[in-house]
Amino acid sequence: MSYGAGHTNIKKISLIQFRNYSSSVFDFTKSVTCITGANGSGKTNLLDAIYYLCYTKSYFSANQQNSAQMGTDGFRVTGIFNNGNDDDVISCKWKASKKEVFRNSVLYDKIADHIGRYSAVMIAPDDTELINGGSELRRKWVDSILGQVDRAYLEQQMHYQRILLQRNAWLKLQAVRPTNDFTELEYYNAQLAGDAAYIHAERIAFIENFLPKLNEYYHRISGGAEVIELAYTSDVTGKNMLQLLQHGLEQDLRLQRTLRGVHRDDLEFSINTMLLKQFGSQGQKKSFLFALKLAQFAYLTERSGRQPVLLLDDVFEKLDQARMEALLLIIRQKDFGQVILTDTHPDRIDIAFGGSADVGYIYL
Repeated sequence: MSYGAGHTNIKKISLIQFRNYSSSVFDFTKSVTCITGANGSGKTNLLDAIYYLCYTKSYFSANQQNSAQMGTDGFRVTGIFNNGNDDDVISCKWKASKKEVFRNSVLYDKIADHIGRYSAVMIAPDDTELINGGSELRRKWVDSILGQVDRAYLEQQMHYQRILLQRNAWLKLQAVRPTNDFTELEYYNAQLAGDAAYIHAERIAFIENFLPKLNEYYHRISGGAEVIELAYTSDVTGKNMLQLLQHGLEQDLRLQRTLRGVHRDDLEFSINTMLLKQFGSQGQKKSFLFALKLAQFAYLTERSGRQPVLLLDDVFEKLDQARMEALLLIIRQKDFGQVILTDTHPDRIDIAFGGSADVGYIYL
């Protein structure tokens, strides 16, 4: 699958006090780079640093302090990206709970302004939680994709979350100091309903665009003929959210939180009408997961006109031969884009890519 998109490559990265790196610099000169070394040498951390530069957050931990080297109170990650024409220097600094992001030495007024400039798609061993875990993981996954290609979506999603927190705080306050003045609540309800209409419509449009890509990649990776589905479930489908909030107020007050809305949406993955989470085999789940991430790659490419960097963390250790060969057929395509992967066995990568001269190695 090709969209004739431009390439966005990372050329160099510098790490200071980031996880296990005191001060290190790495170059990426090939279209495929293998980061290799013993377990615990920092392979995954280096991938995570690349992800951090794209999204100003770790892929593996929501706690910023976890990205700082043990015993320190901050870190800096700097990368040189090329967008096909010019080089861009992106620097993320976190110190004493304050985060700053710079582009070409100019501080962003709002960190959200950086989102969507550069993209990466990570595939990591624990990603099966996207299938097996709770609905919040799947919502965040969809939101992270849409937020990169639609600034209005990013802003309305952030606004929705802020208003939701305020509404929930109001509900909690009623348990302590009840009031008969519902002016504040009516404002929150109207704001949430407005944001929810846009968020809900964009999520539906996303699923319609995304499902054909998911189907194609699933069948290429699994070699199977199963029928797969991606169903979007939402309180708001066919309903008026303002009315939902009004009618559910009694229950919301009792439980002191907002129980209906797009913040409760979910995705249901199924194969041959059976829920993947409950009835899928490990092999089916692996194939589905890789198809999800490759479809994400294709969607971002199509919407942004630029290919993300594909980050593969120790995936060849987890895949059987057939799925590994199917994945390789996809990522070895001409003009696929930049791939950065980790493996404890560089010879395995050399064989996998056929001894291609365009594979570079970083030895840790």
